[in-house]
Amino acid sequence: MKYNFLSNTGLLVSEICFGTMTFGSSGQWQAIGGVDQAGANDLIKQVVDAGINFIDTANVYSFGQSEKLLGQSIKDLGLNRNDLVIATKVRGKMGEGKNNVGLSRYHIFQSVDESLQRLQLDHIDILYVHGVDPYTPVEEIVRSLNDIVLTGKVRYVAVCNWPAWMVMKALGIAEKHGWNKFVGMQYFYSLSGRDIEREILPLAKAENIGIMPWSPLAGGFLSGKYTRENEKAGNSRRDSFDFPPINKEKAYDIVDVLNEIGQQYQVKAAEIALAWVRQQPGVTSTIIGAKNPEQLKSNLHSTELTLNADELKRIDEVSALPKEYPGWMVERQGSDRKKD
Repeated sequence: MKYNFLSNTGLLVSEICFGTMTFGSSGQWQAIGGVDQAGANDLIKQVVDAGINFIDTANVYSFGQSEKLLGQSIKDLGLNRNDLVIATKVRGKMGEGKNNVGLSRYHIFQSVDESLQRLQLDHIDILYVHGVDPYTPVEEIVRSLNDIVLTGKVRYVAVCNWPAWMVMKALGIAEKHGWNKFVGMQYFYSLSGRDIEREILPLAKAENIGIMPWSPLAGGFLSGKYTRENEKAGNSRRDSFDFPPINKEKAYDIVDVLNEIGQQYQVKAAEIALAWVRQQPGVTSTIIGAKNPEQLKSNLHSTELTLNADELKRIDEVSALPKEYPGWMVERQGSDRKKD
């Protein structure tokens, strides 16, 4: 396992982050998860034995069950807390109360305390804001995040699913006041969802912020199970929870190429798709999930693959984003400023 520095924090995280969305089985998460405590313990042991030190969860995953199962696994396995980097999130609705949702100071502080109780920890290493709250000003959110870090309950703050302009606004506010800045960005990034290459990735590179792609297999669509001849896998969460949204016709073309390259390496399409994401500039740690040890083993094997330039080019071409304005104009006007 290789390790990368997270932004300019000096903190080393494994190039693979294990996501625990599959832990628990409440509500919509039944289609995604179903992993109980015994299964969670087995997976976390396999994760740690593989050298992964970065584990991701969220308070909304099975409405707290994921955090509880993860925290209990750490205890059951007797793991050294100081060897792990634990990330969780705040924003989602966690109860019927009017203020039990969003990114108000009230909800951020309340959610952190509740997450710590479920995780059985005294601090969270990375706290993500898990989406946009249109009713709380960005400055108020950034102030609250800075203050929660100052309590010692959170080490670093990060962002998930915000538009680029909003992230940049938050960074500017933090810079102005000397507050803690976002050190990580968790966004959907896969061969069938390369949208962050337009604005998010350039921002992350310019500001030296780590990118942690979620759903690098597009909810299992790039696993190789789905083809034009086989639109239902029968044992995949996408059969009942069709998310994230993708252009499936284009994705079928991508899967065809992945399968062809995979045959050369004698691996599954999923491993080629994960290797591609891992090799993209700006990516710090790719988030993978699993329901069982066999699936996890396959995903982990992707770290042993290094795609060559021709293979990367072939995959890039079949998955390329369509040109959009102002991108195509920037490219056109920049043609007279290239180095000789």
